[in-house]
Amino acid sequence: MAALKGGKIVITGAAGLVGQNLIPRLTAKGFTEIVAIDKHPTNVKILKKYHPGVRVLHRDLADRTRVSAWEAELAGCQGLVIGHAQIGGIEPKEYVRNNVEATQRLLDAALRHKVRYVVSISSSVVNSMAVDNYTETKKAQEALVARSGIKQVVLRPTLMFGWFDRKHVGWLARFMQRVPVFPIPGSGKFLRQPLYAADFCEIIVSSLINERTGAYNITGQERIDYIDLIRAVKRATRAKAHLQKIPYSLFWSLLKIYSLFDKNPAFTVKQLQALVTPDIFEVIDWPGIFGVRATPLQQALNETFQDPIYSQVALDF
Repeated sequence: MAALKGGKIVITGAAGLVGQNLIPRLTAKGFTEIVAIDKHPTNVKILKKYHPGVRVLHRDLADRTRVSAWEAELAGCQGLVIGHAQIGGIEPKEYVRNNVEATQRLLDAALRHKVRYVVSISSSVVNSMAVDNYTETKKAQEALVARSGIKQVVLRPTLMFGWFDRKHVGWLARFMQRVPVFPIPGSGKFLRQPLYAADFCEIIVSSLINERTGAYNITGQERIDYIDLIRAVKRATRAKAHLQKIPYSLFWSLLKIYSLFDKNPAFTVKQLQALVTPDIFEVIDWPGIFGVRATPLQQALNETFQDPIYSQVALDF
């Protein structure tokens, strides 16, 4: 344990939701040499602001037109957290570039520098019924990591929420605080298994310390209908909005109209479709496996939306 804490940890996609939540928990556990790599300029600035003691590199792993200074950072790396991913967008080539090509370059560099252990952040979508650019390239990314031969653990989280969340639950919470009426699509009886990002990050920390191997589906321990999740968010944010059920088709149309005015919407019709997809994900005993306590859902929402420092910070995508 002490040896790993004294070694270098490199995190890719470090300015995203997981990275921003992971870094404060790594530092709290005594990790002293952390290198954070991300290509998003705005989110990199946020990361630097809140973690001035962390070495942060603004780099694109897939960019072959410039000297790849990030590759040298893998020298002496004891643990590599692969957290970069193309999550949204309409261009298939961007998913391939950022989820497949960037990962292959990263793994090539990791092998050259003899990185001894990898935490691969995959996604529950690899086990879902969905067929889309994100799902297919995440499957490909996971396969690349497996073929590398580096000692590794694969973590497949479900939908996450927590500090710095711009999308999904974070966007819904901010929207709820701005409007008098909050629309619920259809009956709202869509089963969700939300995962608290803080719990997931503690699983990553546990993996780095113990160098656990294997592939694990990391699912929120509590099942809840979407409408009840929104009620819990309302309690956590103390929002005054009235919750109103509306037909699914109307909700879809409103999102479509909204996308005409916002070219980078945080909540899209595709996410609405994913919301009502009847996927039920495996729930394993990850608290027992990784030695991480599962935070009760309402407590997790309270911590997310009532934190005096991080609750109002949202990432850009």
